[in-house]
Amino acid sequence: MKKIYADAASALQGLTFDGMTVMAGGFGLCGIPENLILALRDSGAKNLTVISNNAGVDDFGLGLLLHTRQIKKMVSSYVGENKTFEKQYLSGELELEFNPQGTLAERIRAGGAGIPAFYTKTGVGTLVAEGKEHKDFDGETYVMETGLKADLSIIKAWKGDAEGNLVFRKTARNFNPMMATAGKVTVAEVEEIVPVGSLDPDNIHTPGIFVQRIIKASHEKRIEQRTVRAA
Repeated sequence: MKKIYADAASALQGLTFDGMTVMAGGFGLCGIPENLILALRDSGAKNLTVISNNAGVDDFGLGLLLHTRQIKKMVSSYVGENKTFEKQYLSGELELEFNPQGTLAERIRAGGAGIPAFYTKTGVGTLVAEGKEHKDFDGETYVMETGLKADLSIIKAWKGDAEGNLVFRKTARNFNPMMATAGKVTVAEVEEIVPVGSLDPDNIHTPGIFVQRIIKASHEKRIEQRTVRAA
């Protein structure tokens, strides 16, 4: 099966529809599938549920989908850098399922591993635990969290080959690898496509079995918050 596509638009062709659930990888603005996000915007799909650690910024990343009001619900951990998100949420236009960061990561991992639910102490006694099942283990109270899956996972890697084997670099390993396992279809954008067999098997982070489509794309690599020290 051919996995390499010419560009982001062709890679998403036939995969997008109104009301779908999408996982988008990355951490802050690092390791986000920026080209696939643009293609998702241009597809016109609306009423999306998007599972992502954060919502990008107003003019970049998932913030572009918020600007066009294509997102109905966000399942996220951190949303503090996006004024569009704040405005839509406070006005009741956008739904938010807020998760502690580790819980979100484990919910995605569980979904990819076929685990429907698990118990964690994180969030017990807080708003995020309201309405959820609680259970005691060894005298401690835990809250049940469900695994997460998606119709489509869009991710970004450093290198990939024609079989879809992927290598991530540094912070881009946050969320991207686990999202690749939790999508019915996973599309990856990479900085470099290398010949099959050239990647060290011991250093492959995501096996190609989890990746259905792949593109080579350039990336802007913005810095979300530039902090400098006075000389």
